[in-house]
Amino acid sequence: MTMAEAKTKAAPAMDHALLSRLTGALGDKKTVEKLCSDFGQLYSEFLPDIFHSETGLDMQVHYKGHESGLMNDVIADLGDNVVLADASLRNWSPGFVLGCNNSFVITLMENLLGALPETIEEPVHRPLSRIELDLSSMVFDKIANVLRSGVNAPGGFEPLIEKPHNAEDRAKVEDDHVDQFAVVVRMGIDLGPISSEFYLVIPQKALLKTVVTVPKSKGQMSRNRKEWADQIAEQVRRSQVTLEARIRLQTLTLKTISRLTAGDVIPFKEKGDVTVDVSANGKEMYRCEFGRAGEKYTVRVKDNVSSEDEILRHLMG
Repeated sequence: MTMAEAKTKAAPAMDHALLSRLTGALGDKKTVEKLCSDFGQLYSEFLPDIFHSETGLDMQVHYKGHESGLMNDVIADLGDNVVLADASLRNWSPGFVLGCNNSFVITLMENLLGALPETIEEPVHRPLSRIELDLSSMVFDKIANVLRSGVNAPGGFEPLIEKPHNAEDRAKVEDDHVDQFAVVVRMGIDLGPISSEFYLVIPQKALLKTVVTVPKSKGQMSRNRKEWADQIAEQVRRSQVTLEARIRLQTLTLKTISRLTAGDVIPFKEKGDVTVDVSANGKEMYRCEFGRAGEKYTVRVKDNVSSEDEILRHLMG
């Protein structure tokens, strides 16, 4: 081999795990286990008190262990019945992920809407609705603030949390993306008869530099129950709900319907005020009158088909 050939020959790439270990982005098993259990202790002691002081609900939180691996792999391993939110905390980690099993958010919503404990059942596996996603952002806010209170992040900065999303809506990574090693801290959370989990997905580069300290005063992290209720109400008010209006048309024979073509006219069933049924997510809510204001067609509410509580319960789910 000539000198020129030797210079042009590409050097073999260093093993990703070895490089990460040498640069402080991958720790040994014992160190990682200790740090994850420290997070477990932090949440076990603080999160139940915060939820109780702000909602009046009793829940238990306990550490369930951890998993290590490439960040996007461990997130994918959480499954599709979770809600996720990307987050950052200045002077600690520019990017970590919060996760929560959908069943906890659904159960929390039922409790906050006043459901009796004996009527609450194990939720079905499904994506969260828009309003439930709004509630999950408040759950993540509590989880992130407990984290902030216990880690060595100088400057007193607040965590920045992006809008939560269902796991199935998570953006795909590019094919050439070089992933980093991370851990998933698994926390069990029991609310009434329902047992669920929430998760911290932390890059090991940030984890290995972390000192977890349990704060002395729990009360400093809690707000009062009224503020929590007001915050939920505000989230609900800002949530967008798509309404659908259905108008009854005149009865036609199948023969006539099969021959309809562009330009044919089908009369409304009523000859006077035209009745319109308004629904959302498949549930009828109002009976209205069909009308027009300027160039826009409108409906005017005449009667409630469902009570306010029934409407809220349906839309929340």
